[in-house]
Amino acid sequence: MEVKLAGKKEAWIHAIRLRTLPLALASILMASFLAYYYQSFKWEILVLAASTTTLLQILSNLANDYGDSIHGADSENREGPIRAVQSGIIPLHEMKIAMVIFAVLSLFSGILLLYVAVSSWLMFWGFIALGLFAIAAAVTYTSGTKPYGYMGLGDISVFLFFGLTGVLGTLFLHMLDFQSAVIWPAISLGLFSTAVLNINNIRDIKADTQAGKKSIPVRIGKLAAIKYNWALIIGGNLFMLIFIFQEKAWGGFLAFLLLPLMVRVGAGVQKGKNSQQIDPFLKKMAIATLMWVLAFGVGLILSQRLLV
Repeated sequence: MEVKLAGKKEAWIHAIRLRTLPLALASILMASFLAYYYQSFKWEILVLAASTTTLLQILSNLANDYGDSIHGADSENREGPIRAVQSGIIPLHEMKIAMVIFAVLSLFSGILLLYVAVSSWLMFWGFIALGLFAIAAAVTYTSGTKPYGYMGLGDISVFLFFGLTGVLGTLFLHMLDFQSAVIWPAISLGLFSTAVLNINNIRDIKADTQAGKKSIPVRIGKLAAIKYNWALIIGGNLFMLIFIFQEKAWGGFLAFLLLPLMVRVGAGVQKGKNSQQIDPFLKKMAIATLMWVLAFGVGLILSQRLLV
């Protein structure tokens, strides 16, 4: 699948990968809907958390473009969308500078978020440490001497940062408290986000194998990776049921309106014979996940108002 980049501006937009940003924001929206349900929602937390997450996701995308190019995953044999550094339009040193800029912006936005959200120095420095870890994770996914994405650990990272950390961390900043039931929707979102990565990695099995990138699909093979994909989709929906019944938040069943779309994505990935046929389902799964969060959020709002 070859995509020509007309110029540097288009290459930078391509490197930022705008289509990944809605999925990155899903955890912030999920946490904010839950905060509303528990009557602890704060607009300033939503805005600043969304800003920090967006900047971190852009940093991760730039680092991924840089890392895959220097490690060989983005070679002429790549069948997915072409990357900015791979195209030669953006030099490596410019990509490095952009990565530093977005790392600094992410840290600044995160510090501002914590300044607004917390009053305890212990919590402040605890979240600073978590933020620095998130920046390091974003950069070293495919960059550095031992990128963990090349060892098949990307799924764990996505599950943690797009699911557990994103939802639970943001919700804590809203509430400065913790509700045990929220672990279930956080797990659900983490599984769906991991499914997006898994579809990406199924599409790139051939190129990743040649580059020595041992993603989960490379390690277990396409057929097993497809079964794994079904487990992620089904598991995400099952964990949401636990939350709905535990909290009696019946409006949360609105999220299951997206189940048919997710099933179609799973079936499409299973039937896809090559990367060109599988690639469209990457975007569809990301959109389905965001819509799932929005439907769940509307259901929570309805449930909360019925309780009032």
